Amino acid sequence: MAKPKLRPLDDRVVVQPVEAETTTAGGIVLPDSAKEKPQRGTIVAVGPGKLLESGSRGTLSVDVGDTVIYGKYGGSDIEVDGQEMKILRESDILAKVL
Repeated sequence: MAKPKLRPLDDRVVVQPVEAETTTAGGIVLPDSAKEKPQRGTIVAVGPGKLLESGSRGTLSVDVGDTVIYGKYGGSDIEVDGQEMKILRESDILAKVL
């Protein structure tokens, strides 16, 4: 995947959601209306960190390439070069998949 033409600000990250499963574990094919919004994705861009009162930047605990889990309704959905992306604050990320 090509690097997106986005540079998030402060403590924001750009995440490319992982596609939702199209079949259940039992083999049932799900229609589009029954698929849940993905809550997992890969980080494709990170901001420089939140500006602290001291004037320095805080460091983010995630980096490009990390797979993360985020809240179902967190962030903003955008489209870049025909691909769905999501812009989240670092605080919207619930966990990093190891």
